[in-house]
Amino acid sequence: MFVIEHLSHAASPENDWIVLVRAPEGLTVVRTVRPLDSGERWIGFYGGATAHDLDVPGMLSALVKPLAEASIPVFVASTSHADLVLVPQQRKHQAVIVLEGAGHQVESGDGEADEPFWSQP
Repeated sequence: MFVIEHLSHAASPENDWIVLVRAPEGLTVVRTVRPLDSGERWIGFYGGATAHDLDVPGMLSALVKPLAEASIPVFVASTSHADLVLVPQQRKHQAVIVLEGAGHQVESGDGEADEPFWSQP
């Protein structure tokens, strides 16, 4: 599971971050949940097993479109190989059903609690 937090420009994240994005309004951090964290928790779908070049259109929309049509909120971070799509933890079951209904194969990570789900077309 993950949390998404916003830090000021002067703040430095701890070393447990997964994604860092610096923008004009500050630093957005996606990191694994810590034992004392409160607030919204997110689970991730990551298509690392189906990595693609940057010039392949439609890969992210194939995941986000069915989730949007089901009114499931997302937070997305992309790499040069694949996309990490986070959904609120309480919507996990619904998201799996929606993605499988859209033709994706969804399986859990390697069994670790912080591992994202894998979504493969």
